Amino acid sequence: MAKNRSRRLRKKMHIDEFQEIGFSVTWRFPEGTSEEQIDKVVDDFISEAVEPAGLIFGGSGYLAWEGLVCKQEVGHCNEEDQARVRKWLEEHQLEEVRVSELFDIWWD
Repeated sequence: MAKNRSRRLRKKMHIDEFQEIGFSVTWRFPEGTSEEQIDKVVDDFISEAVEPAGLIFGGSGYLAWEGLVCKQEVGHCNEEDQARVRKWLEEHQLEEVRVSELFDIWWD
């Protein structure tokens, strides 16, 4: 049964027009990668693949990384965003690159 919620409550609950769709991503650096190389690749990833597409990445790791990608503004990521992220990571010889299906980042 549908509920009639106020705009304020819909925003607070991240539903309807405030729903945010994103995806998770994981990858691995080759054994022996230096900290400086890791920092540079992650910085380049954000500045070349993530930010120009209006996306944001939140994640962490050392040799194995995992994180969440979503829009900088409230919105829905799409298959093009997933493909862009996957392509960039694979082109930079990162290993075990995995991009999840799209999901509601607040409720799934």
